[in-house]
Amino acid sequence: MDQKLQDQYQKALEYHKGGKLKIEPKTALKNQDDLSLAYSPGVAIPCKEIQKDPLKAYDYTSKCNLVAVISNGTSVLGLGDIGAQASKPVMEGKAILFKSFAGVDAFDIEVNEKNIDKFVAIVKAISPTFGGINLEDIKAPECFEIEERLVKELDIPVMHDDQHGTAIISTAAIINAAKIINKPTQSMRVVISGAGAAAIACAKMYKALGVKEIIMFDSRGVIHEGRSDLSALKKEFATNKAYASYKEALNGSDVFLGLSKADLLQGEDIMGMNKDPLIFAMSNPVPEILPEVVAQVRKDAIMATGRSDYPNQINNVLGFPYIFKGAMSVRAKKINEEMKFAAANALAELAREPIEPRLEEIHNRKLSFGREYLVPSPFDSRLKEKISKAVADAAIQSGVAQI
Repeated sequence: MDQKLQDQYQKALEYHKGGKLKIEPKTALKNQDDLSLAYSPGVAIPCKEIQKDPLKAYDYTSKCNLVAVISNGTSVLGLGDIGAQASKPVMEGKAILFKSFAGVDAFDIEVNEKNIDKFVAIVKAISPTFGGINLEDIKAPECFEIEERLVKELDIPVMHDDQHGTAIISTAAIINAAKIINKPTQSMRVVISGAGAAAIACAKMYKALGVKEIIMFDSRGVIHEGRSDLSALKKEFATNKAYASYKEALNGSDVFLGLSKADLLQGEDIMGMNKDPLIFAMSNPVPEILPEVVAQVRKDAIMATGRSDYPNQINNVLGFPYIFKGAMSVRAKKINEEMKFAAANALAELAREPIEPRLEEIHNRKLSFGREYLVPSPFDSRLKEKISKAVADAAIQSGVAQI
């Protein structure tokens, strides 16, 4: 645990004491008339309307603005399989972010089940309550099948945010970094540490962006064509060279994306990267290489992490609240690739726009589009409208919107 995190230890415990969520009513309940409308007999009227037309649930219940944040706690942050109950602070945190940043209500639901069939059945069974399902912190490869099945079998937006959130935000960062260093993404060589849910999703999105050379490492080393233990998902990114180390693979590369474990790289490992390297060390709470180490050896590097105490935080909060808000606003049946790229491009565009003056007070530093400002601040008030609208428009144009 690095010193910054250690200094926060007690403060974090105090912040979370008693939990981070509570439920408050939206409608009045002050007299007998209110009671007769809120419950019996008045409540029977919307029930009958919904029975006749299930879509009326969006009009007469909170379904229209309610997301379930669901996890089984098998891959929480960089902590691993800590169990459903221990994952609850993270899921509560996601619910707070939904509400605070996008005005979307969210319930956290921790499911003590690792069996894929049973987990899918549980989520399907409770899905009528919600307008969207945010899957969270479910380990690979199970998360891929769980998400795929739920997307096919439900008619509401489902997204495993660990996969797609990181991919969307980091894609926005790469789009902007490419502009800053004046290098097309098509010519970039990307090295990825990790081959879990987020890493695979990032690799797929970078490939769609035009990146032609992606070198991926898992816990057994580089993913290459000579290995016989590769899943179908990993085979897509198998290289024809068996690199002996990260350092060897990084020589002549343009991008390092870390989605694996703390302190993986040393300063010497990045010395052979090309001019203006992009180093996205995303492991939380401690990255694969600290920005301080990078600054000592590569002053030309553009650095990003998953932490809020450094510039260029590749933070999923820039995506999921607004992606779900946009999707639910048009009652989209799913979140597709068009909607994900719409979010990434809108984020990249917003970062290039003039900065709201109040953001510099919030972050206590000068802000402008550049090497230390690749993606917007999570506190940019324009995110809700710009990203949500881009996603909603993409849902309509791609034919998955119901209104």
